[in-house]
Amino acid sequence: MSTFPLSPRLLKGALVTFNLPNPQPSVISFQYNPETLSRTLEAQTSGGEGGDRAEALRIKGAPVEKIALEIELDATDQLERGEAPTGVHPQLAALELLIYPSSSLVIANTALLALGTIEIIPPQAPFTLFIWGPKRVLPVRVSEFSITEEAYDPQLNPIRATVSLGLRVLSYNDLPITNPGYHLFLAHQIVKETMAASARGSSLDATGAGPMRLG
Repeated sequence: MSTFPLSPRLLKGALVTFNLPNPQPSVISFQYNPETLSRTLEAQTSGGEGGDRAEALRIKGAPVEKIALEIELDATDQLERGEAPTGVHPQLAALELLIYPSSSLVIANTALLALGTIEIIPPQAPFTLFIWGPKRVLPVRVSEFSITEEAYDPQLNPIRATVSLGLRVLSYNDLPITNPGYHLFLAHQIVKETMAASARGSSLDATGAGPMRLG
């Protein structure tokens, strides 16, 4: 049966990774969009308790934003169709690799250590974007990760799993200007400012505060 032609197309949330400078993305689309998404924002202010009163309203930069969400994975339907012979193992592996260094870099660094190299630069994690609709494209770092596997096939491949992710948004405070995430976050803030402007009222009448003049 075909779906109703006028029904809106459901966008999929996703995590997209790049092994810079390679521009080819690796897309991890959510099988099911999370029903809830928790966000916390911590203001970065200059003035602290007992500090300089002239600094009380100064903002050092963008707030520190953290995102928490749960991703549901389920291979039951695919198994009934003779698909997904390894259950949700591939999807779990793709998510877990967000916090692994590349094995090729690990091998290369091991070889350098064996040759007596004094300083080894730790490998970088993939450049990761959290995409939640066109108005939220954010550079992030995975800060917390937990997996609950709920069922297995006869070969002990997980069939269902819940992945709890904690993401730390990377702003222009965290990234150099040469990093694409710097400009993506700045564009995200501009979109936020545009949306906020349409939500602001122009009158104080509804507040009961009456006319106010500053200065």
